[in-house]
Amino acid sequence: MRPDLFEAPDYYNLDDLLTEEHKMIRDAARAWVKRDVSPIIEQAAQDAKFPESIIPGLASIGAFGPYIPTEYGGAGLDQISYGLIMQEIERGDSGVRSTASVQSSLVMYPIWKYGTEEQKQKFLPKLASGEFMGSFGLTEPDHGSNPSGMVTRFKDAGDHVILNGAKLWISNSPFCDVAVVWAKDENDRIHGLIVERGMEGFTTPETHNKWSLRASATGELIFQDVKIPKSNILPGRSGLGAPLSCLDSARFGIAWGAIGAAMDCYDTALRYAKERIQFGKPIAAFQLQQKKLAEMITEITKAQLLAWRLGVLREEGKATSAQISMAKRNNVEMAINIAREARQILGGMGITGEYSIMRHMMNLESVITYEGTHDIHLLITGLDITGENAFS
Repeated sequence: MRPDLFEAPDYYNLDDLLTEEHKMIRDAARAWVKRDVSPIIEQAAQDAKFPESIIPGLASIGAFGPYIPTEYGGAGLDQISYGLIMQEIERGDSGVRSTASVQSSLVMYPIWKYGTEEQKQKFLPKLASGEFMGSFGLTEPDHGSNPSGMVTRFKDAGDHVILNGAKLWISNSPFCDVAVVWAKDENDRIHGLIVERGMEGFTTPETHNKWSLRASATGELIFQDVKIPKSNILPGRSGLGAPLSCLDSARFGIAWGAIGAAMDCYDTALRYAKERIQFGKPIAAFQLQQKKLAEMITEITKAQLLAWRLGVLREEGKATSAQISMAKRNNVEMAINIAREARQILGGMGITGEYSIMRHMMNLESVITYEGTHDIHLLITGLDITGENAFS
């Protein structure tokens, strides 16, 4: 793979909207990606193996629980800082950002928001440092867009509960130390449970033969009569709204992260178009290539503004789930379209591992589906503006 010469586009001077702290946090993450991710990520994707050696680095840049209070090991940052870190990590690779997103928004967030003080003290500092890695169990083999139909269940057994069921398409599952799992009790009420590695009957088989997110470890969570201490049940909130609130945080991070992937594809295509000579001049001099590049930077700029405004609203506690859905859907679609156009600018070279574009394109095929599919997010916006529920 070529040296990482990435230069971030900022066509509307959006840096002026950021604080000095924001820029310092972003630049630190960007430098780490260039130094520790870019040199190894292509081989990791080719080998279909998550590079576990980068976990301490992710922790060092605050990627695990950026907004978690410092008293629990987090960085105590604001929502825009969280978004900027996700942007820079996904500029490197969507699979690496997935690892950080799951750890932060789907494992640390519910423990912080809905856990007991004892649970927070036990798990959050080790998750923030990367000593513990986590996964999130909501999606099941037969229940994806309709999580309320889940069949994973637990029943009371005195001082513990017995958990049975399975979760599928789980990032980090093959190496996770803890899993925040959502399951129904005997009254069909959904609760979050913290399942720990080593509990008898808990296994995490890996999913192989993926064409997407190849540098991310994906697997299953299998529960066969797993005894869970009642002290591992999250007491702060039950019902489907609890896991969905976690997904809001993850989707917010994705809305920023997708911009990173798009920026990398754009920067690669622009650089290539200036260097590639055909018919006696750089292909950047031809109208069709300029059209592609001009549309790319326009869409990236729009997505940057959307994400920044959403970050302000989320920091103020005003962002709605529907607004987060819109940003996730728009920005991922933007990124995957830019990846496809950028690949065309590079021609045949665009499919090789010498450049990052094809890897981004394959990764984004997963990002456009997980944390709510492209179509589901469209219906969430439709419900919000019409008041009519198209889901049932």
